[in-house]
Amino acid sequence: MITKRLASRVFGSTFVLTMLVPAIALAEEAATTGGEEAWQVAVGKAMAAGLAMGLSALGAGYAQAKIGSAGAGTLAERPEVSIWIITLQALPEVIVLLGFVSAILING
Repeated sequence: MITKRLASRVFGSTFVLTMLVPAIALAEEAATTGGEEAWQVAVGKAMAAGLAMGLSALGAGYAQAKIGSAGAGTLAERPEVSIWIITLQALPEVIVLLGFVSAILING
């Protein structure tokens, strides 16, 4: 029961922060005056980029750990589904790439 609760909290926080943090950073960018941004905006953008990248990597790592252990058990019983396991193992990497792209867009 605890692991399901932990998994839902990790996924939920990763999803919300990956969507919310870039929005906050872009709203902060609108607060710039005269072409110069305040130091608070620069710090907020750096924190938002770090959170977007870090939390997406944590979420993807957690997902890959679960998929990897389940995939190892599945391959022991049914070796013919190896291409599906490899595909499922690669899917969480998209989360990391999206976090990386959003971090670049925030700092851009």
